[in-house]
Amino acid sequence: MYNRIKPFLIIFLSMPLFWSCSDDLDLTPEDYRETPEDIFQDPDAYKEFLSKLYAGLAVSGQEGPAGDPDLIGLDEGFSQYLRLYWMLQELPTEEAVIGWNDEGLPNLHAQNWTSGNPFIRTMYSRIMYQVALTNEFLRQSGEESISGFSEAEQATIREFRAEARFLRALSYYHALDMYGNPPFVSEEDIVGAFLPEQIQRQELFNWIESELLAIENEMVPARGNEYGRADRGAVWMLLAKLYLNAEVYTGTERYSDVVTYTNNIINANYSLVDDYEYLFLADNDENGAQNEIIFPIRYHGINTATYGGLTYVIHAAVGGDMNPAEFGVNSGWGGLRTTPQFVNQFPNGAESEDERAMFHTEGQSLEINNISSFSNGYAVTKYKNVDVDGNQGSDATGEMVDTDFPMFRLGDVYLMYAEAVVRGGGGDMSQAVSYVNELRERAYGGSGNNISASDLTPDFILSERARELFWEAHRRTDLIRFGQFSDRGIWAWKGGVPQGTTTGAYRDLFPIPSSDIGVNTNLEQNPGY
Repeated sequence: MYNRIKPFLIIFLSMPLFWSCSDDLDLTPEDYRETPEDIFQDPDAYKEFLSKLYAGLAVSGQEGPAGDPDLIGLDEGFSQYLRLYWMLQELPTEEAVIGWNDEGLPNLHAQNWTSGNPFIRTMYSRIMYQVALTNEFLRQSGEESISGFSEAEQATIREFRAEARFLRALSYYHALDMYGNPPFVSEEDIVGAFLPEQIQRQELFNWIESELLAIENEMVPARGNEYGRADRGAVWMLLAKLYLNAEVYTGTERYSDVVTYTNNIINANYSLVDDYEYLFLADNDENGAQNEIIFPIRYHGINTATYGGLTYVIHAAVGGDMNPAEFGVNSGWGGLRTTPQFVNQFPNGAESEDERAMFHTEGQSLEINNISSFSNGYAVTKYKNVDVDGNQGSDATGEMVDTDFPMFRLGDVYLMYAEAVVRGGGGDMSQAVSYVNELRERAYGGSGNNISASDLTPDFILSERARELFWEAHRRTDLIRFGQFSDRGIWAWKGGVPQGTTTGAYRDLFPIPSSDIGVNTNLEQNPGY
């Protein structure tokens, strides 16, 4: 949908932000060639604007892969939304390490970051930029603004408006999960320079919940929208995620609501793709994986070129003795690997019969004695820029990739349902076991490794989530929910030492960037920073 954006809308949406953005979340551009009133005389402008909202998750500016950034002063590869989100969800855990020494990067896995960390700061800025864009879309799509269009055009714009509210709720969910107490701005706030008030975690949880419930029936029915656009299934999924982590966010468990909304999704005609590998290939929008994927971030090697997203994940995971051509790329960047603790989540490690154990071991050591050396730690081969027949993606140079990122998918829903049942949320234990076994039968090619109800413990679920969902940007949130992220779990180089060590529990939240604390007197820093 967002492969092309009309030039006049690019002008309207070119709102570069700097490192600190609390005081300019809703700055209007100074170089209008047309006013919003001029632009939105055309109903097609609303779809173009909506395209930009989706594109904000996938690319970093107006000219891929670089050249006209959304955020001034940042490397466009480093500052891309999904790349940052993936890094903050994966690098502080046992699922991923990286050997590069860019400022602030080693601190993510070591869990010794500060409030000045550039990656933590830039994720925060990227979230706030997305919020600013969605707020402007909502200002321009109210009933008064669209009253001059035909009834059919108004109905379509209302659907777009619901999607925009979902995308804003998604970004605020990321802020809730990672930062806890961010500044809060909505379409009701004035446009211009002001200092937003800080919202507390419980209040933000309540707001996100109310937004999603308000738009639930305004969204296109589950599986009824274009692939890549949000529908009711995506709303149910975000609600289920919110409720799954409610005890962390608010101190009150909501597992019965997880059962309700995962059941809604399961009953909406999604289906597991037969081959697990298909979920992570360049044609995962058409090889059957699209029936399992509930909400993707879409990529195309030519039309959504970026050094972020899965271009980053695929290239950075290739190095050493690995052949880049097998992954559909022209080079390996030699950075990302995994820890022995993650490899050992699989029976027999890299030799496991579990087809989800996707590791390259030749020329690699299991142990990580030198975190800067790509040969230390097994490489992960999960994502590829090739289709089911081994053909490279659309970019003939092999630089950019076509592989979509499956942010939400049915395999996760099955595991969420099972966890909610085990945690006392109701539901059906035999059904929970059945869902987990469906995933394991796919992974093992049969039922020889099925589990029974007695096996379905919290520890098993956490490990099964690692095996099923690794490198899909869930692990940090999962470890925090299970109390294994900071002051309990230990893995290689956590705490900055080879054998790993615990860290302070306050690191379950990232800090509010010091640059924003310095300019917005309404903000208080998260404890510990």
